[in-house]
Amino acid sequence: MTTFVDRVELHIAAGNGGHGCASVHREKFKPLGGPDGGNGGRGGDVILTVDQSVTTLLDYHHSPHRKATNGKPGEGGNRAGKDGQDLVLPVPDGTVVLDQAGNVLADLVGHGTSYVAAQGGRGGLGN
Repeated sequence: MTTFVDRVELHIAAGNGGHGCASVHREKFKPLGGPDGGNGGRGGDVILTVDQSVTTLLDYHHSPHRKATNGKPGEGGNRAGKDGQDLVLPVPDGTVVLDQAGNVLADLVGHGTSYVAAQGGRGGLGN
């Protein structure tokens, strides 16, 4: 059984933004009270952060697929959708992030250093 891994291939995905809402305000004596649709929420980011307590990439070796949460859709009554949660992945000090072509994207050195590997989607606009 593997106990130490220093090279992994991660498949990450940021969250999608929520849909905006098209809605018209209605009351008993106001048949067309005007637009009141809310904006959709922002999707979550995937962030790689250096953590001193992590010494290996073993967790990512066993489960390489990670995804941040999606934003919620907007609602009537000018209610905006909830933003998706960011997914923070702890990595050991000295981690080098490469793309598929082998180009260096980030060199994470020092406690607390972070890199946004995938940015979440923007929420849709309401009326």
